[in-house]
Amino acid sequence: MSFLNSFDISTSGLTAQRQRLDIASENIANSQTTRTESGGTYRRKMVVLQEVPSTSFRTRFNSLLNRTASKGGVKVTEIIEDQRDLNPVYNPDHPDADEDGYVMMPNVDLVKETTDAMSATRSYEANLTAFNALKLMAQKALEVGK
Repeated sequence: MSFLNSFDISTSGLTAQRQRLDIASENIANSQTTRTESGGTYRRKMVVLQEVPSTSFRTRFNSLLNRTASKGGVKVTEIIEDQRDLNPVYNPDHPDADEDGYVMMPNVDLVKETTDAMSATRSYEANLTAFNALKLMAQKALEVGK
């Protein structure tokens, strides 16, 4: 693995964790939304991450010659909606209540979203620390050459 590819790997982690934090924030913000633009109650969203594998030396060498290299890291493959049941809440005065007085509320659990946000924040910080360590190593390597 090239030294500079480590920057790409850390950057992919930063991007993926930022997306996780954005989705957790969106879920928290919409935890009481009973009407969306597409109609119906808001459903919790989840980020699906996938590894971008680094390749063997031979494959890597050949792909570098053709400039189609896979550098490793992680990527967001999709954002999916949680299909768990919505939460019925009795509130007959709500404009979205059914004939029995129940409103279907989003399937967002604030504790789970807060935990996901904290996890994404810690992962982001870890990737940022690795990125800064790489940057410092590069600076020290340049100073050795003086």
